[in-house]
Amino acid sequence: MKTINRSLMTLLLLALLLGGKTASAQANDTVRFDAYGQAVTSRMAANPEYWSGFLVFESKNKATRTWFDLRVNFDGAHYFDQNTMNELGSGLTIRRLRFAMKTILYNHWTGEVDLDFAGGQLDVKDAFIGYKSIEHNYYFKAGYFKEPISMETTTTSRYQTFIEEPYMTMFAPARQLGINFSKWDTRYLVVGGIHFNDVENMEVTTYSQDANKDFGTDEGYSLTGKAVFRPINKDNKLIHMGVSASYRTPKTSWEFANTYRISSRDMTNINRKKFLDSDDIPNVESNVLLGGELSASYKNMKFSSEYLQTKVNRKDGFESYTANGAYAAVSYLVFGGMYHYNNEEGEFTRVSRGKEWGDIEIALRYDYINLNDTKAEIMGGSANGYTAGITYHANPNVRCMLNYSYIDHDRYASGKGKLFVGTDIDGELTPDYTKVTEAAGKGGDDYGFIQARVEIDF
Repeated sequence: MKTINRSLMTLLLLALLLGGKTASAQANDTVRFDAYGQAVTSRMAANPEYWSGFLVFESKNKATRTWFDLRVNFDGAHYFDQNTMNELGSGLTIRRLRFAMKTILYNHWTGEVDLDFAGGQLDVKDAFIGYKSIEHNYYFKAGYFKEPISMETTTTSRYQTFIEEPYMTMFAPARQLGINFSKWDTRYLVVGGIHFNDVENMEVTTYSQDANKDFGTDEGYSLTGKAVFRPINKDNKLIHMGVSASYRTPKTSWEFANTYRISSRDMTNINRKKFLDSDDIPNVESNVLLGGELSASYKNMKFSSEYLQTKVNRKDGFESYTANGAYAAVSYLVFGGMYHYNNEEGEFTRVSRGKEWGDIEIALRYDYINLNDTKAEIMGGSANGYTAGITYHANPNVRCMLNYSYIDHDRYASGKGKLFVGTDIDGELTPDYTKVTEAAGKGGDDYGFIQARVEIDF
């Protein structure tokens, strides 16, 4: 009898213990362990869905969301160089081969990793963590991302109207390490932060590491801000007016310490020649960027324009250097599509198509850039660019683009003295602008080219 009672008591105790553990585990959302022995404290089902062609995993309570963002740009270009002074190579390329994952955790925390594999090398495009409040319209970010200079630069290539960005964007710093805060509403956007080095690829990180190791050099910093006012922003009507500024010290991610250089290709990626090049400007203390933006849209029509100026302040005894650029563009969706605008980012986003089969967009753009400063005795060249484009928007994820551009260089656009800009007194081609015999305004290599792109985003 005693043996039976002890057995019953043992079973009762085991039942209580097991029941207690089960209840406790249920109350605490069953603690499990992953393959690395780390406690998994929370589990919930996620629903996979396609949102406009992007694969999204969202928790049932909608507090957590993760999605893929992939992009392929297949480009080709042909240069009409029969009558030019410099031979230009036509061809094909994968302009972008992007793989990104983005997430929202617990309603507010955001993260992004974006990599580019084009050209057979790895480039980091975005890598940051953020905290966003939709209720109060503010966003805090830390990591590697674009500085808030130039609408055209901060707009993702998925939504840019032309195949390549305008000349002016060579002044914009694009992505840097940094900390950033933005606040917005229907009528305004303000954003500012402090930024540091470029860590896009092995080349620039090696420059920084070598400068740190060999000389103990500080990596430099930038203070960058932007303000946007939208006097009209409703019912498919928009006016966007923006100003931006940045104070920048020399960065160790540049090739040479205390230098600054501006160089650019002619709004095409396949031709690798850089006619416009200031060369390395030595003895730099800082540079200041100033920018202005004016854009407007009404239903299926859009106008955009920007201006950027950089002033390079140099050490005592050396003249400061100033360069600037601008563009103006108009575009039109032929079959009744609509342009859309993102208040949070202060930029245009994906168009909506006017027909079930898609829409056709036609666009024109004028570009100007001037890297010449006679007072500083730095003649990097200037150019005018004229571009006409037509885009077929097949669906939200696929588009086909065709652009024709004509480039008009001046006699100083010689790519650091490597490219021909005119003829000398013997009738021979020369890269030396001081020997050019053509009349004023006639020097420089001018040419046209056509380029095309097939793009898919998913």
